[in-house]
Amino acid sequence: MAEDIKAKLERYKTAPFDSRFPNQNQTKNCWQNYLDFHRCEKAMAAKGADAGPCQWYYRVYKSLCPTAWVTTWDEYREEGTFPGKI
Repeated sequence: MAEDIKAKLERYKTAPFDSRFPNQNQTKNCWQNYLDFHRCEKAMAAKGADAGPCQWYYRVYKSLCPTAWVTTWDEYREEGTFPGKI
């Protein structure tokens, strides 16, 4: 399975279609992948495992989300006022 994830990461160009978010507005898709990335990192750190598979979520949210949003969310997480559940 790790080889499959590595192969997908190598072929990655932009966020693929996600049937959970079929509309043009990709705000929720951006938000969900941001949360999924940080949840994945947290879970992998708790297990002491490699966080390599989390890079998929990172690349997706980086290609979908405006930089200003990500910067703001990162600041909120550092301050402890982030509204999402990670």
